[in-house]
Amino acid sequence: MRTDGDRTVLNILGTGHHLPVRQPQENIPPTRAEREKILEGLRAHLERNCIVPPLPMDELRREAEAFLDASGVDRRFLDYTAVLLSNEIWRESLAPVPFNRRLLLLPKCLRVEDHCPAPFDEFGLLCKKCGMCSIQDLQEEAEKLGYAVLVAEGSPIVMAIVETGKIEAIVGVSCLNVLEKVYPYMEAAAIPGVAIPLLQDDCRDTNVDLEWVWDAIHLTSDDRTRRLDLGSLREEVDTWFSRESLADILGKPAGETEEIGHDWLARAGKRWRPFLTVAIHRALSDEPGGEIPADLRKIAVAVECFHKASLIHDDIEDADAVRYGEATLHESHGVPVALNVGDYLIGEGYRMIAECDAPPEARAEMLLVASRGHRTLSLGQGSELCWSRSPKPLKPRDVLDIFRRKTAPAFEVALQLGLIHAGGDDALAAAIRKYSESLGIAYQVRDDLDDFEGGSDSNDVLALRPTLPLSLAHEKASGEQKETLRRVWCREVEASAESLYPILDSLGVLERVREVLEACKEEAIRALKDVENPNVKGLLRRVIGKIFNDLEIKGWCNEFEARNAPGGEVGAQAAG
Repeated sequence: MRTDGDRTVLNILGTGHHLPVRQPQENIPPTRAEREKILEGLRAHLERNCIVPPLPMDELRREAEAFLDASGVDRRFLDYTAVLLSNEIWRESLAPVPFNRRLLLLPKCLRVEDHCPAPFDEFGLLCKKCGMCSIQDLQEEAEKLGYAVLVAEGSPIVMAIVETGKIEAIVGVSCLNVLEKVYPYMEAAAIPGVAIPLLQDDCRDTNVDLEWVWDAIHLTSDDRTRRLDLGSLREEVDTWFSRESLADILGKPAGETEEIGHDWLARAGKRWRPFLTVAIHRALSDEPGGEIPADLRKIAVAVECFHKASLIHDDIEDADAVRYGEATLHESHGVPVALNVGDYLIGEGYRMIAECDAPPEARAEMLLVASRGHRTLSLGQGSELCWSRSPKPLKPRDVLDIFRRKTAPAFEVALQLGLIHAGGDDALAAAIRKYSESLGIAYQVRDDLDDFEGGSDSNDVLALRPTLPLSLAHEKASGEQKETLRRVWCREVEASAESLYPILDSLGVLERVREVLEACKEEAIRALKDVENPNVKGLLRRVIGKIFNDLEIKGWCNEFEARNAPGGEVGAQAAG
């Protein structure tokens, strides 16, 4: 999706980014969340059984069947589980293989077939770098690392390349049928491989979980965080927000304001921001899996203090009555008390930073980063509040700009504080700035989707706040629909799900929002391309997958099912 020249995340809407959405097929492999649970179980299974590669295909399937039976996972995931099992048993063998001894194999069906200008030769697709699909980005990054890259149907070419002896590991993207056909060649040559199945079938204009591909491409033994359990790390961070832990970190409450503040910090929350602070600090640590310094806990709690204060003030400004399934603070205690508790939490955040044991220069820099983030967030929120006094339709770019200033700063502050405390350099700080911008915008776009899917306490679309679905809908609509949406934007009519959602559905708005979300996530990963520290680069790529754990795999490869069926014929050129 890249175009020539520099590009910021605010250019995403004009790139024509292509992410086809398919209806689910009858056989649906696991969602990303299910995949992570299967992986967790497989790793435990491998530790218990000491399985050593290479495994013949029938033995691999038997091991997958044994795992599914023991774990109670649905048998329809058998083929997919076999792929994951193979990946896991080869993972540590692939990690030390130099990049220049690896092959990245991509399928031709990732291209936008009707518009792709690239020709073919005997080795496959010759990418013209038009920016319409993900092939360009994956190929450029892999080749920069030293990979050989082929965009072609797998099995014959893989066999020929393997026989040359110049390739010692393979990262392959394809449908399950092609992966199954390639596997015997890899198994016979005992070549480590990681396989990533496509997100849907049809062998035309397909797509893939890009975070998974980026992770596989960059897998290296130099990344000492690759075995770091991000789920366990997040759970540990969450324990710091019990009332007992908060009293230990912040000090015991001495009055009602502190009691309310501690209670608000202890309330439910995703804790992504303090998790990010700790995660990047771990990546820069000499021992990523070692004990977490007490100072880092203070800084992580400070980050959550800033966030929870912003939520208190935001709820007041938006007149929201519910947060975390309970009454908001101003509903339960009144606006004056809520305002004061928010201010108290901001003060506590700055106090925790100022009192940590970091060198004076580092403390000063952390305070400056936090204050700048606080200022930018306030300006972003101020833009929305000023707009609400005289609302009118906003262009998608304007909405994303509000997200950039209102949501992204909190992610940047979280990451920069962990970076500074760990002694990170200016080049890494610059990359984090770009990464945080894309991550923050993606997070807010995901929140807009949650409004439709019932995953939020409030609904910004129906509350007529600046949202990407409303903006895209107004931009795309015409005639009566456009006038209706204009009146909704200007609050001349009351919005309801019954009146508004059918319009958004008819305009295909949610599909476009999902495309923007995926584009923002890609942009965050791309921001790390010049980061030289493998620990930071690897961990922050995985963080994207951890936060946005929501992709579904859509189906299997129809072309190869037809080809493998008795008498099956496929007239189109092979695209697997």
